[in-house]
Amino acid sequence: MAAGKEIRGKIKSVENTKKITKAMEMVAASKMRKAQDRMRAARPYAEKVRNIAANLSKANPEYVHPFMVANVGAKKVGFIVVSTDKGLCGGLNTNVLRAVTNKLRELEGEGIKSEVVAIGNKAFGFFNRIGAKVVSHVTGMGDTPHLDKLIGPTKVVLDAYAAGELSAVYLCFTRFINTMKQEPMVEQLLPLKAGDLQADENHQWDYIYEPDAQAVIDDLLVRYVEALVYQAVAENMASEQSARMVAMKAATDNAGSVIGELKLVYNKTRQAAITKELSEIVAGAAAV
Repeated sequence: MAAGKEIRGKIKSVENTKKITKAMEMVAASKMRKAQDRMRAARPYAEKVRNIAANLSKANPEYVHPFMVANVGAKKVGFIVVSTDKGLCGGLNTNVLRAVTNKLRELEGEGIKSEVVAIGNKAFGFFNRIGAKVVSHVTGMGDTPHLDKLIGPTKVVLDAYAAGELSAVYLCFTRFINTMKQEPMVEQLLPLKAGDLQADENHQWDYIYEPDAQAVIDDLLVRYVEALVYQAVAENMASEQSARMVAMKAATDNAGSVIGELKLVYNKTRQAAITKELSEIVAGAAAV
C-alpha cells in the first residue's frame, strides 16, 4: 500500500499545517482586540488636537502656517505609505500598494515626481523593487506603534513641504471599518484643507500666547499632523490583525476540507486494496 502510505503522510502534513494556522488565528484574534482598543483610544486625542488647532488658527488669522498654504510652483509630491512588517494577512498590503501605485502613475502622467516615506517592511521592499525614491523608512515597529519612531521619518517630508519643495503630501494606509472589512485610503495630508480645521462657531476664542502666537501654532500644527500619522498607523495595525485572523481562519477551514478529501481517497484506496486481496484469496481457494 505505497499509495496509502503516501496519502497518510499528506494527511499528517496538512493536519500539522492546520494546527499552525489555528494557533495563528487565535493569536491574531487576541492582538486584534488590543489593536482596536489602541486605535479607539487614539481617536479622542487626534480630535482634541484638531479642535484646538482649528480654534487657534481662527483666533489668529494674521498668521498662516506653511502647512495650510498650497505650494503651487512645486513639481514634486510626497507619500507616507503605511504597511505591515509581516505577511499572511490576505490582500491588505496588496490593496493599499495598488492604490498608491495608481496614484503614482497618475502623477507621472502629469509630469510630477514623487518621493516616498515607507512605514513597514512590506512597503519598503515594494518601493525599492519598483525603483521609487524612498527618502526615509521605519520598520520593525512590533505590535505597538510608538510616536517617537514615526516622527523622524515623517519629518523629512513635512520639512520638505514647509520649505516649498512639495506641492502636496499624501497619507496612505488601511482604514479599519470592522473585522471583515478594511478599506485602503490615499488621503491628502498637506496642505491642510479648511474643512479639516472646523472651529467652534459658537464661541469666539481669545488666547494669551507664550512666547508668541507663531511658535504656539507652529508647534501645534506639527503635533496635529503627527497625530494623524499615528492614528493611520494604529488603524493599519488593527486592520492587519483583523485581516490575518480572517485569512488564518480561511486557511484552517481549507485545511479541514483538504483533510476530509484526503481521508476519503485513503479509505477508497484501502478498500480497493482489501477487495483485491479478498479476490485473490477466493480465486486461489477456487483453483485448489
